[in-house]
Amino acid sequence: MTALPIEDIRKWGDSFDLRQPQDILASAIERYHPKIVLACSFGAEDVVLVDMIHRINSAVPLFYLDTEFLFPETYRTRDRIIERYGLEPAQVHRVTSFLTPQQQAEQFGDALWSRDPDQCCQLRKVEPLTRTLKNFDAWITGIRRDQSPTRAGARVIEWDEKFRLVKVNPLARWTWTDVWTYITVHEVPYNELHDRHYPSIGCSHCTAPVMPGEDQRAGRWKNNTKTECGLHKAS
Repeated sequence: MTALPIEDIRKWGDSFDLRQPQDILASAIERYHPKIVLACSFGAEDVVLVDMIHRINSAVPLFYLDTEFLFPETYRTRDRIIERYGLEPAQVHRVTSFLTPQQQAEQFGDALWSRDPDQCCQLRKVEPLTRTLKNFDAWITGIRRDQSPTRAGARVIEWDEKFRLVKVNPLARWTWTDVWTYITVHEVPYNELHDRHYPSIGCSHCTAPVMPGEDQRAGRWKNNTKTECGLHKAS
């Protein structure tokens, strides 16, 4: 399909702002399949999207950024999702850094995440994501406006200037309660760390439980000014 001009993408996205996530997904998938992909970290929002997409077009692929520092619970959730939805190997793309953890330590020193988390995320997340998204015209994410101030302005469909493709955020208007209502009603498999006060789950080195009253992403890079890994920052 012919690409829409950026201003038309904004108008098209704004027309969906009050629509249900399933409507947003169906329209985006119709327009961009097979050049559309789900970015899946196997957190609560992303497993909801896997379920929704499976009901719309089960051929849509997903990828996950395997930093090789993920929690064991995250890998178990991946396996449960693959089994539940009968995903074929060609539909689940494991994306990794060019550097193994050992190579990273040899080049940049041990525990880079504690000394320079931005560089660690650049090596293990941003570069692999950039490499992956070059193969697609649109990507689907689970970001929500109420997750953090840095995400408050997310549109349901927008142009991603940083990665130069369309970004679809079907759950942008949803609350944490909306996400869990869907998981409960549809019995979607989810990461058991959510039951242990981890609303946002990243690498094991850089993710901590969130205490009552804290921002949902307060457990990411705790005691550090960093709030995003660089995947959803404006360029």
